[in-house]
Order: sequence, then structure tokens, then C-alpha cells
Amino acid sequence: MNTDEAYSFVFRGLLTEEALDQTGRLRKVGLAAHFDPEMAARLPIDSFDEELVARAQKMAVVYVAIAAFENSVREFVSKVLLEKFGADWWLRAVSEKIRTKAESRREEEEKIRWHTPRGDEPINYTEFGDLSSIMSQNWTLFEDYVQNQDWMRLIIATVERSRNVIMHSGDLGLQDVERIATSIKDWIRQVGA
Repeated sequence: MNTDEAYSFVFRGLLTEEALDQTGRLRKVGLAAHFDPEMAARLPIDSFDEELVARAQKMAVVYVAIAAFENSVREFVSKVLLEKFGADWWLRAVSEKIRTKAESRREEEEKIRWHTPRGDEPINYTEFGDLSSIMSQNWTLFEDYVQNQDWMRLIIATVERSRNVIMHSGDLGLQDVERIATSIKDWIRQVGA
């Protein structure tokens, strides 16, 4: 589907929604149906203002793309360093500053035993931007994949800026979403998923 067809499809959907609203349809019914049924059944989504839910729902797809991208970069970094350094790659290939910050987060989360931790591996406790630092620190291992450190930092910084808006319940404009899409697609074409 090309861009014009996609916009046309979305516009027709919006017109249909507007026509249904003008006929007096009850919008509150079934909002949770747009979410994973198991998760939605546990959350009071239908209790919130429709507009707030609609805005959050619109950004949910952006969250999915960013979260999947961030986790794929974490897996990529882990895989490359594991292949080179073995099981103790975290100690051998990551700066003390990044390790200390990540381990501090991990220790803090361990104190709150009633909550699910963010992961089993120390890399799960790093900030997204730390991943470009780890790659830079081990540049000879990543150079064949990434080619250019400035480009790598720019991609991660660009996505991270929007990531921080989404993770703090903000809304992004279409220009921002398109920038994220371009950045992620460029990374995938260069490095792989």
C-alpha cells in the first residue's frame, strides 16, 4: 500500500467514525476491545475520559515501534559482545561508569520485590543512549555493521528523544512519528533487525 492509499484509507475511516458519531452511537462501549483482551480485562480503561484514551491509543503504536527497536538494539549489542568476549562481556566490554549506573538501578529494583524487574541482564538497566556509548567503546566490533559512529549516535539520540516523550505519556506529532520511522528503517537496512 503506497502513502496515498494509506492516507485515503485512514481518511475514509475517520469519515466513517464521524458519521457513526452523528447517528448517536455510544463511543464508550468497547474501548477496551482495541487492546490485548487479557490486559484490557485487568485494567479500567473504560473508566477514563474517551479523549485521553484515544490519545494514548494513538501513541500506543509508536510505543510498540520504539520499544521493539530499543530491545533489538540491546540484543544486537549483547550478541556482538558475547561472541567476542564470552559470558563475562559485561565486565570486559562496558565502561565502569555505565556498569555502575546500571547495577545501581538493578539494586534499587531488587529492593522492591513485589514488582516485576525490567530484566535478567545488566544491559536491561542501561539507558537507551548508553547503547551507543557501549558500541563506541567497542567500535572495532561494531564498525562492520554500523559503519559510522556519528550516524549511530544520531539514530539512537533521535529515537531516544521521542522515546522519552512517549514513555512520559506525551503525544508526538506526525513529523516526529515519520522521523522515528525513517530512523528505525535506516537502522534496519544498515544493521538488520
